[in-house]
Amino acid sequence: MTDESDEFETGASDAAETARPDADSRAAADEAVAHEAAGDAEPADPTSDSETAGAEPTDGAGADADADAEDSTESAVDDAEDAENAEDAVPEDVQKYARFKKVDGAQYDRVNDFLRERTYVTAREWAIARLCADFRTETGVEMTKIGNNLPELVPFMTDTYTPQAVNQARSAFRDKVRKSGATFLYGAMSGFFTAEELDEMMYEVTEIAKFLLEVEGVDLSVEEELEAEERISSVMREVREASTDLRKEELSDEE
Repeated sequence: MTDESDEFETGASDAAETARPDADSRAAADEAVAHEAAGDAEPADPTSDSETAGAEPTDGAGADADADAEDSTESAVDDAEDAENAEDAVPEDVQKYARFKKVDGAQYDRVNDFLRERTYVTAREWAIARLCADFRTETGVEMTKIGNNLPELVPFMTDTYTPQAVNQARSAFRDKVRKSGATFLYGAMSGFFTAEELDEMMYEVTEIAKFLLEVEGVDLSVEEELEAEERISSVMREVREASTDLRKEELSDEE
């Protein structure tokens, strides 16, 4: 741009010098011709055209840059306001909810596969059952709050739910726990398993249950774990002994 401007200024100076009238050799009548020639040379004036060629694009680029910077600033302000408004829209107890932080970033399918391999419930049913227990008031479960803020409450949930969908998931969880409990107790009371086999089974299922509690954010000490295992094992031994006595009584009555 500098070379072209210099070349343009040199050519303009030569044209102006050629068009300048000679006062000693020309008559007054030639002044009109000289004036016309000088008028033709005016557009090539280095003062006007070089400044126009160089200054105007620079001013335009600066104006565009200022406009872009202003738009960017306004956009950033709008984004910040939107984020602040969105945060204000989330209830305070939802913002402070600290469950499921240990699976932050985990995908739903991965959590769901883990549960389906070890339990009868899905990740959706598990998460919503926990939320229904935590967001219970004197008048009932806050299903609307749970459904509207589900992605904020549980990291691996990405969609909001209607209150009806929340209630359906909770009901499905209860039904599956009830059926699973009946199945397990029947197996324990039926005599299909020995006392040692029941102890091994109880150890396995207790480890899975403790893991799910830890994922929810419950920190169990070693003493608490041992106490829970002993209480469960004690109950199961009583169940087995009671079922054995019951079967013996039935056999005696038949004889």
